[in-house]
Amino acid sequence: MKSVFGKICTAGLCMLPAAAVANPACPICTIAIGAGVGVAQKLGVPVAIVGLWAGALLTLLGYWLVKFFDKRGWKFWGRNALLIGLSVAMIAFAYVGDIDYSPQWFMGFIYIDPILFGTLVGMILFILVEKLYEWMKTKNGGHAHFPFERVVLPVVALALASWVMYATM
Repeated sequence: MKSVFGKICTAGLCMLPAAAVANPACPICTIAIGAGVGVAQKLGVPVAIVGLWAGALLTLLGYWLVKFFDKRGWKFWGRNALLIGLSVAMIAFAYVGDIDYSPQWFMGFIYIDPILFGTLVGMILFILVEKLYEWMKTKNGGHAHFPFERVVLPVVALALASWVMYATM
């Protein structure tokens, strides 16, 4: 069991970005995701799905923090991973007192709190979709395939992941 956990942790650390992408998303989209997370929680959406969207939002805010540090010229070893990790860790402050710690089994071998699980999945999914977008854009001569592709890809990926999580819960 420990070797599986170690492999998952190692894979997760390898997915952390080494460099910030140019512009992760627009401010309007960030506000829309943030508002959607709040509305979903009020409507009774399962906390794992709320965590999924919150993890993506906090990762996006981490990317913006990396860009801010770039503009200021503040560079140090492990900066990007640290900043994104800290921004995703903010989920704990957002839900202190609102949600009890109640770990559950996911996929038969992960025993973790649903909101934390959703947050980690949202973070990893957002990073992977951003890397996919950059790869697709490079393959297309530096241009997006359609307008707002950078916005559509993460929203569709998160919506599909939400549907899968809801169907399997």
